[in-house]
Amino acid sequence: MDDVGHRWLNQHRAGQRLPRAVGGDGIHVFDEHGRRFLDGSSGPALFCLGHGHREVIEAIKAQYDRLSFGYSADFTSDPIDALADTIVDQAGGGMSRVSFVSGGSEATETAIKIALQYHLARGHAGRDRFFARRQSWHGYTMGALSLSGHPARRRPYVGALMPVTHLSPANDYRPADGVATENLVDHLAAEFEREIHRVGAERIAAFFFEPVVGAAGGAVPAPEGYARRMREICSRYGILMVADEVMCGVGRCGTWRTLAHDGVSPDIMVTAKGLAGGYAPLGAALMTEEVYRTIADTFGTIASVHTYSGHTAACAAGLAVQKVIIRDGLVEKCRTDGAYLMEALGQAFGQNPHVGDIRGRGFFVAVELVKDRETKTPFASGLGLYKRVKDEAFARGLLCYPSPGTADGHSGDHVILAPPYIITRPEIDRMVDLLKQAVDAALAGVAGEAA
Repeated sequence: MDDVGHRWLNQHRAGQRLPRAVGGDGIHVFDEHGRRFLDGSSGPALFCLGHGHREVIEAIKAQYDRLSFGYSADFTSDPIDALADTIVDQAGGGMSRVSFVSGGSEATETAIKIALQYHLARGHAGRDRFFARRQSWHGYTMGALSLSGHPARRRPYVGALMPVTHLSPANDYRPADGVATENLVDHLAAEFEREIHRVGAERIAAFFFEPVVGAAGGAVPAPEGYARRMREICSRYGILMVADEVMCGVGRCGTWRTLAHDGVSPDIMVTAKGLAGGYAPLGAALMTEEVYRTIADTFGTIASVHTYSGHTAACAAGLAVQKVIIRDGLVEKCRTDGAYLMEALGQAFGQNPHVGDIRGRGFFVAVELVKDRETKTPFASGLGLYKRVKDEAFARGLLCYPSPGTADGHSGDHVILAPPYIITRPEIDRMVDLLKQAVDAALAGVAGEAA
């Protein structure tokens, strides 16, 4: 088919037609030319069980044979009920109720609406402001984009976004100027309280944050003690804490609910990618019983539903994925093999003068590239180093997730690895070796241009 026939907006990148994917098996994707790609990032940290998982596919087919979708305003179904019970049980932390949607952005929008309805039900209609963080990403719908502290993605829409107070990122590799790493949590907590008093606690509905930051920062875990301090401050001022676990959750970081690692429970959490593993569009907002009952006792229900909320076949896909994760111990595998992955990355990149940081949890890790390791100075954004790494990796048969703006939203480069949970240790070694080749080649290209 010639270019006239391509109507899909993302068909081209940088003037070149994207290759056509035609198959997938395990951790590999195949294109129209027969090339095999090791999916080292699970797409966007999505394909937790890899590609072509027969058990999941058969469960979806069986559901379609019975019923594709019993519209959830009229019916419940076995898949939606069983999946809700399963993920509430896996999440723990006081999570009690679930709202199913079609993806992470919709889950974030639902969480915004839950927070607003909660405060309205309590007689606090003036609590309509939100706090989030810079160097964060919560989705591309307008509410989620308003929360997101990602300057490049916000730029075309900034005039139409709702007002959000953005706090400093919680990144102990790049703490605020003059702040020692051991004092970072105190500094961030003081900033939070200062901004609460500036805006007025009586106006603030919720604080949204990623327990491990994804694309906007590059697999950045919050410093030890940060989540506890933010939890305490939220509780003291009547602000709901919302954990965005769309990328980092569902076991990817070694605990099903990522904040369980920090010993903290939110009031609301959102999840998506690992929920159905790319086998169907599915996301969810979970909440505590107190949040749910406050709203339900006043309004009868939470006023946030979409046409495809609780889609029967999508929930069947999610249930099948979760059954495999539980049965095969894949959350624990993410934790133990994640440690193996970090060790392999340390051996491959630990002595590279342009690798400033290797970080993450479980199967959600990243390498941050810098011009100067001592000063942590990033490469000039105009060099497009992240894209060079992506292209070099692709040429070698590796799919990874490089992104720009790591340091301040404009400059800086990182590469995320978030492989399917089913990856083996020899495949981890192969993935890391391919990434090392790609990074070396990209850095050599940058050095050649600078010479």
